[in-house]
Amino acid sequence: MQMVCLTDFEEYAKEHLSKATWDYYAAGADECCTRDDNLLAYKRIRLRPRILRDVSVSDTRTTVQGTEISFPVGIAPTAFHCLAWHEGEVATARATETLNTCYITSTYSTCSVEEIVAAAPNGYRWFQLYVYRNRKLSEQMVHRVEALGYKALVLTVDVPYTGKRRNDIRNQFKLPPHLKVKNFDGVFQETAGPEEYGIPANTLDPSISWKDVYWLQSITRLPIIIKGILTKEDAELAVEHGVQGIIVSNHGGRQLDGGPASIDALPEIVDTVQGRIEVYVDGGIRTGSDVLKALALGAKCVFIGRPAVWGLAYKGEEGVREVLQILNDEFRLSMALSGCRNVAEINRNLIQFSKL
Repeated sequence: MQMVCLTDFEEYAKEHLSKATWDYYAAGADECCTRDDNLLAYKRIRLRPRILRDVSVSDTRTTVQGTEISFPVGIAPTAFHCLAWHEGEVATARATETLNTCYITSTYSTCSVEEIVAAAPNGYRWFQLYVYRNRKLSEQMVHRVEALGYKALVLTVDVPYTGKRRNDIRNQFKLPPHLKVKNFDGVFQETAGPEEYGIPANTLDPSISWKDVYWLQSITRLPIIIKGILTKEDAELAVEHGVQGIIVSNHGGRQLDGGPASIDALPEIVDTVQGRIEVYVDGGIRTGSDVLKALALGAKCVFIGRPAVWGLAYKGEEGVREVLQILNDEFRLSMALSGCRNVAEINRNLIQFSKL
């Protein structure tokens, strides 16, 4: 079967993954309103294409944090890639290395950060970090990834507690016995009691606050990017606290249900930041024209979560490569059909603000 668009990969994954695994990846919080709105919001945005602009040559390259990538789509941090494909994150890392884009490795990986680096030594990688009640645990992870050559820390800030994902509760979702959160191998052996997504419940620190950004800056020289900002107020605070980037994100609709679609939150954040730091977005990107819309609204780069997992489920490394390649090809085509020859020519004039 020829894979033509990202929906083809989604359908394949739904058919071939176990119900509990599919439900885990697909889950949104509560009624899944925000998860679904992430996709619907892109469909509400209309483009204003310019014509007769000589688009015979096009260039999709851009930079993130000063590093050139081949096109403005990276891989968002998603957990447990081995559930979708036996090689897991190692396959994801190789695919992103081949396509020369950014891979944000999840703390909750089923391969260790060392295995990921060994598999794709030349890949451009950031590391997604949670702050734990035991700060030493977070600190050790920071030093590990810094020594391994990860280029930035992505601090996820929208999980003081885990959102209520109904199907995970119904399925009593647990990692199968042959898989574990590899980065914490041996760390929690003593711990009895309930488990949540592969590590003991209540490991995450709900007291996390802006002062922890300063704490993080005191233990690392890596750029810090905050993931999970949805308001201009928090965007301003992020800039004031000296972080290097923001990922506008609602965690794929898996945390607070009833918040904005991430693409709807993007413009006010871009307007507030005014180019002082880079702004990225994730959630709901399924086509090249979605990528174009996000860039037109001021995102420097977008990140995809679930589609990468569908690619893995389809054919491992090759599947992730195909997903990225399709998005790259679609983005290049949408750019050309809108009259843009390179990413510098993409701006808000491309967006028709529909009167809703």
